[in-house]
Amino acid sequence: MISKENVHKQLTVGEVAARSGVAVTALHFYESKGLIKSQRNAGNQRRYPREVLRRVALIKVAQRLGIPLAEIGEALKILPEDRAPSAADWKILSQQWRQELDARIEQLTLLRDRLNGCIGCGCLSMEACPLRNQGDVLGEQGPGPHFPKD
Repeated sequence: MISKENVHKQLTVGEVAARSGVAVTALHFYESKGLIKSQRNAGNQRRYPREVLRRVALIKVAQRLGIPLAEIGEALKILPEDRAPSAADWKILSQQWRQELDARIEQLTLLRDRLNGCIGCGCLSMEACPLRNQGDVLGEQGPGPHFPKD
């Protein structure tokens, strides 16, 4: 059972790392990007509110979904900083990210389907390849290579 004094106890960066499963360096990085915040104690050591654990969990789930950190940061700006994100907060964020995920799934499905056609051609023809030269748009530029170096 958590005692009353532990409910409001701030956590060290090591405690946050251990409880969240996120490396100390990642927590420092998240803080440098404004995703989480800490306070400094008299010895200039970071101290995090317990609510940061749920914010870190939210960040990790969003990253696993492929959401870039910049977008995660923008999303977190709409959440109050004085409490842990709630189920209602997650619903708002997840609805926004669901649309992005649906669009990426559609794009990946198209890529997969075009890949099958590319494999079917057997030669990876630069004229007919649906992945590298869709619609033979490069043929309009004349013979020879037209792609910049990667």
